[in-house]
Amino acid sequence: MEPLLKRCRLCPHACGADRTAGEKGKCGAGAQLKVARAALHFWEEPCISGAVGSGTVFFSHCPLHCVYCQNAGISSGKAGAGITTGRLADIFLELQEQGAANINLVTPTHYVPHIIEALARAKERGLTLPIVYNCSGYEGVEALRLLAGMVDIYLMDFKYMDASIARRYSHAAGYPLAAKRALREMVRQAGDAEFDEKGLMRRGVIVRHLLLPGCLEDSRAVVRYLYETYGNRIWLSLMSQYTPVCKERLPEELRRQVRAEEYDALVDFAVSLGIENGFIQEGKAADESFIPPFDLTGIFPG
Repeated sequence: MEPLLKRCRLCPHACGADRTAGEKGKCGAGAQLKVARAALHFWEEPCISGAVGSGTVFFSHCPLHCVYCQNAGISSGKAGAGITTGRLADIFLELQEQGAANINLVTPTHYVPHIIEALARAKERGLTLPIVYNCSGYEGVEALRLLAGMVDIYLMDFKYMDASIARRYSHAAGYPLAAKRALREMVRQAGDAEFDEKGLMRRGVIVRHLLLPGCLEDSRAVVRYLYETYGNRIWLSLMSQYTPVCKERLPEELRRQVRAEEYDALVDFAVSLGIENGFIQEGKAADESFIPPFDLTGIFPG
């Protein structure tokens, strides 16, 4: 684990921070694993949460710094506590005992070495659930290759096709290319989707795309790329839940919710392309609470 943190290149920023010497990466993380919540979660796609809930572990810090982040408490690192990889292995097994449909690793990129070690320990002790790698799409291919054979389901965002939008909203002009490369590796590893008798995904790739205000054309470009490149090999999740948080800090164009007609136009476009495998959000998704409290639930024993 230590060599991977010595000159960190886990994400496409490749910042080279020596996290073992106390330096922080561009993601904000140091050498110690930091987690904000571990509990059953019911707000993922139906084939991930099912009726029993996804065993979700929310990691602190994030390689991206999206101006509209709705999980700023954890992406900034303000929420969360340091734990060992041994404790993370225990958490995986505790979630399995609670009846979780899977183990869902949220924003895991900068902790890949810790996660590999914890998964190996947990699997030796009887962990059998599918492993979900739930990420922003800003992933390093070499880091993903370290996960081959350990991750069953990739649940990634594909946020932008336009580099200028990626720069303005996530400070990462290289995002589109990085996401394309990462998705190619994910599909190579996970292959076509497989489901159990209850409709829960056992293996495969789901790509999420959040429609942002005023970004319909870029969203259409994302959807077109995904379909023309992968067809129905991947599942597409189109999200309308964008909610402006701390409006005074946002660019003016992001200070409103997505209009129903904008989202309907994106869904209609996806259907017109021939996309069959997908999920959409109905009703006022932006008014619902998809964000759990990052209060260290499930992090410490007892």
